[in-house]
Amino acid sequence: MTEQSENIETEQAEEKKLENLVQFLSFTLGNEEYGVDILSVQEIRSWEPVSRIPNVPSYEKGVVNLRGAIVPIVDLRDRFGLSHLPYTPLTVVVVLQSVATEGVGKVMGVVVDSVSDVVDVDKKTIQSAPDFGTKVSTEFINGLASVNERMVMLLDVDKLLKLEKLEDEDES
Repeated sequence: MTEQSENIETEQAEEKKLENLVQFLSFTLGNEEYGVDILSVQEIRSWEPVSRIPNVPSYEKGVVNLRGAIVPIVDLRDRFGLSHLPYTPLTVVVVLQSVATEGVGKVMGVVVDSVSDVVDVDKKTIQSAPDFGTKVSTEFINGLASVNERMVMLLDVDKLLKLEKLEDEDES
């Protein structure tokens, strides 16, 4: 085999490896680390007071005006049933957008304790969420990944952004 063909094979192997990588923005809620697909992250903002909306669940903190668009803000700690912590300078809002279906994408901000970093995860190493029965809800978890000796729960952004619809279905 010539050196040139070895180089081509090496490049093809590297490209194949890159094809299997997915990037996630990781963030913390308490001692747990979560991740969302980086392609669904529109921006990261510091916490700022929101306009409250009456008669919404407690985890829906309100709305903000984001360059002319009204964006609902959801506290993921409250939504996941974790104890509430006062917001600090590290508290951030990750503005997420769903993949547009029929040309209409949905945008929502989620309040998290802090943003960690962007992590590369090989699709092959993502494990499915364990089934804990009915006591623990894993409906928003796409899978689990081990990144640098830490466990990261990978969230399904589309399911997260359909929070209200899930609530409406539960009530009917």
